[in-house]
Amino acid sequence: MSGDVLLTRDGAIATVTLSAPERRNALNVFMWQKLGEVLFELESDGSVRCVVLRGDGDEAFAAGADISEFETERSSAEQARAYAAKTHGTLRALQGLRHPVIAMISGVCVGGGLELAACCDIRISGESGRFGIPVKRLGLVVAIDEMQPLIEIVGKAAALEILLEGRVFGADEALEKRLINRVVPDFDLEPATYASARRIAEGAPLTARWHKKFVNRLMDPAPLSEDERDESYDCFATEDFQIGFKAFLAKKNPEFEGR
Repeated sequence: MSGDVLLTRDGAIATVTLSAPERRNALNVFMWQKLGEVLFELESDGSVRCVVLRGDGDEAFAAGADISEFETERSSAEQARAYAAKTHGTLRALQGLRHPVIAMISGVCVGGGLELAACCDIRISGESGRFGIPVKRLGLVVAIDEMQPLIEIVGKAAALEILLEGRVFGADEALEKRLINRVVPDFDLEPATYASARRIAEGAPLTARWHKKFVNRLMDPAPLSEDERDESYDCFATEDFQIGFKAFLAKKNPEFEGR
């Protein structure tokens, strides 16, 4: 089966590469499942401080799902539900990963590819980035679970525009819609992305994980419990807090331990 999901490491920074360049990194079922397995591995690895999700090559981040599989994997509502059970688990694992995740977007980022990017914490695009969810041309509906991260990022009006018009638009418009965090020249995409990853990795990892957890929790309108509010102060009991403020007073760079 063609296509793979590759995991590489450079110190505390992990890179996950969607690799099916012959079809612009469109994900087949195997790749969706493999991505879920890789995310499970990263979730349990406390040495990771930042994850970069990217496509293989410069032409695409991911061109959505592999449409050639639709006849065998999504030709009925029953099949579509079984397919969603596999893909939605991976999307939830990406959105819920405790480590910060940066999407490095080069070229095409549409359909399921855009849904993956929407589950990341930061999205950096090259000028060649192309975005959209043109499923109206296939007679498909974006499942509710897949739609929620998009709405949280761009809001109701922009989400409806993206879904109803089905246009594929450029990086500047994606930035205007707040779909991405920043646009950089194509030649600077990789350096800019890994510079961002290093800035994250240099910080206290427990702090980054708490910030991600708290921001995601505050997207839920349910009232906070007292235990949830109290968790904001758990950082003061960590070794990293002692390392951090003492290094600041000593005018030194902190070397955090993640404890």
